[in-house]
Amino acid sequence: MQDINEIDEAFLPLRDVVFKKLRAEILLGKLSPGERLMELHLAQRLGVSRTPVREAIRKLELEGLVTMLPRRGAQVAQISEKDLKDVLQVRTSLEQLAVRLACERMDEETLKELEKACESFAAATASKDMTAITKADVALHDVIIRSTGNRKLEQMISNLAEQMYRYRFEYIKDATYHTRLIEEHRKIYQSIADRDAVRAQEEIATHIENQRQTIMEHLNL
Repeated sequence: MQDINEIDEAFLPLRDVVFKKLRAEILLGKLSPGERLMELHLAQRLGVSRTPVREAIRKLELEGLVTMLPRRGAQVAQISEKDLKDVLQVRTSLEQLAVRLACERMDEETLKELEKACESFAAATASKDMTAITKADVALHDVIIRSTGNRKLEQMISNLAEQMYRYRFEYIKDATYHTRLIEEHRKIYQSIADRDAVRAQEEIATHIENQRQTIMEHLNL
């Protein structure tokens, strides 16, 4: 999965460059839910005119990432409890399938890669760099998903992943949760190493449910 920070601006119309930058900032949590999007301020910050900013905001509204309020203009869409529940419900089902298939299909080389990904995530948490921690978390899950050999499953999870960026930042930025995350990752790894599909599905479901509870606490949902 391509990193959300890696925006190829070559040959893109200016409105699309602005759209991709603002979209990435929303998904990464750099623009917070409820934050107003002032055209003039954004244009000055990005070094463009107001026109591409206005066009980008319209596209973001169509994606549901921005809402338009009467007399207040555009703001970053709030994260609702239902949106959170819906996304994580789908993610749980897809990742449970992924770990079940991983128990059947992951070879020893990939298993070592998964173990290394667990270690890399633990090391990233020590850096306190939220972007690095998020990347390490995504990379760990990607190892599992690739090991299934199911292209359709990989595509479906990839399509869901961008929506998950908004939520990932909400629980990863809480340093008190890092120790538990490290332990959850290790349990998922061990269940796959033991080829225990039932336990692996239980561990991934617990992992995602804990994220849901943490995000709800952070956002007061």
